[in-house]
Amino acid sequence: MTIDRTPEYTPSREAHRWLSPQEVCDELRIPKQTFYQWRARHVAPPAYRFGKLLRIDRTEFDEWLSNHAEHFSGR
Repeated sequence: MTIDRTPEYTPSREAHRWLSPQEVCDELRIPKQTFYQWRARHVAPPAYRFGKLLRIDRTEFDEWLSNHAEHFSGR
């Protein structure tokens, strides 16, 4: 008899997606320097460090973007 040890729920990779600063800049069509200037002024989307890597949660980025949509509507 074989026992199925597969978990009942397997979240997709997209369920919790992390973006790099470059991916955010590409989506916003801004230079990377602008992103880091925004971070220094605390106006960039929330970002987290994983060792040396800086990552932005996709869900939090989408929320940030919806709150700042007027700045990017013409892009």
